[in-house]
Amino acid sequence: MTTTNDQVIEQIALPDIGKLTGSLAQRVYEALRTSIIEMDLPPGTPLKKQVICEQLGVSRSPVTEAITKLAGEGLVEVIPQSGSRVSRFSMSEIYEGAFLREAIELAAVTKVAAERTEEQLSELTRNLRLQALYLEDHDEAGFYREDEHMHELIFAFTGYPKLNALAATGWIQVNRARLLLLPLKGRAESAYEEHKTIIDAIIAKDPEAARKAMQDHLSSLVTRLEPLAKERPDLFD
Repeated sequence: MTTTNDQVIEQIALPDIGKLTGSLAQRVYEALRTSIIEMDLPPGTPLKKQVICEQLGVSRSPVTEAITKLAGEGLVEVIPQSGSRVSRFSMSEIYEGAFLREAIELAAVTKVAAERTEEQLSELTRNLRLQALYLEDHDEAGFYREDEHMHELIFAFTGYPKLNALAATGWIQVNRARLLLLPLKGRAESAYEEHKTIIDAIIAKDPEAARKAMQDHLSSLVTRLEPLAKERPDLFD
């Protein structure tokens, strides 16, 4: 029996908004955004407001507000007279996001490698050990959470509090698409080795080596995404 996208969304357990904070619209937004980023709502999935309202136990107003905000981030496509759906991937947007992220993060890791403290180094090496533990447990989802945290630490250690939010805005489509790489054998292990090279350069206080290692790491992700646009045309524009 075939399953339509409408049927699929009714079967998805959206995050419990009761455990989230903020206004009702903000909590609905966070629940939908999490499901989109984590690919529980894959590209092209119709977003039926009535289904979402029933599932989350809310009225249409906060759902409409949440969808509008997600559309502003490029995660949802609003089709006039037709409704809304989760945006498909666009390689042009992925390239643009990767360009922005690279420009910011190469500057960040260069600064951190030159100026890092022993306390900051301890946090980074602890994070790297956690990555290794998740790999040993074959917990790739846990590994990628620590992966993201490593990048957040590097931004935080620059002393510029707005950097992470700025980089995340540009990286959002890449971050969503990278989950397509999870099933690829050896990808997580390769990412870990790339992370280790970055941290080793920070340990050595070698800004140029850290910059090169980060550039290799970020570019390898986009390179791996390119073939998927041909292999999974249903997910890409």
